Amino acid sequence: MKRIRLRFESIQQVAGSDELAVILLTDEARKNALSVVCDEPMTRQIVLRLQSPDHCKTMLPEALVAMLGEPHEMMVFGLHDGQYQVVLADASYQRNYRLRMSDAVLLSIISGFPLYIEEMLMRRQCVPFDEQATGIAIPINTMDVERLNLAMQKAIDEENYELASKLRDEMKRRKPAE
Repeated sequence: MKRIRLRFESIQQVAGSDELAVILLTDEARKNALSVVCDEPMTRQIVLRLQSPDHCKTMLPEALVAMLGEPHEMMVFGLHDGQYQVVLADASYQRNYRLRMSDAVLLSIISGFPLYIEEMLMRRQCVPFDEQATGIAIPINTMDVERLNLAMQKAIDEENYELASKLRDEMKRRKPAE
């Protein structure tokens, strides 16, 4: 299995939403980008560490990372119902734990533990990275159902029926077979 190391680029508030932000990750060459939606509490945690890392040295996540001792790494290995599947593992892969993608990004910022993604998943999910871009694309297969519904209603209101159809198809794909 080939894997690609991800690096944190930025975090940006979603226009029109106080409770969501988008984390932008790139490959090490900064040629391809991956976007990850995160909630407001996680946004605060990430921004706090970016703006005031010295202030955070005695916080619980930093203390727990210091207690781990041995090196760890994280792997994004799949996508299920709009959520990236991530595992945190020790060097021997004897102990591993599932994490939310946004938690993996925060842990990587705090600890320096590498965050990898399977190459094929990166190819499916990435977009070309443009440092000058003013917006970030969010793949519809990483949106939760509530956001899909909101986006579909907006697409219908704007008479963008092609997008509405794609959003409807994504929601149908996620429904269990009846």
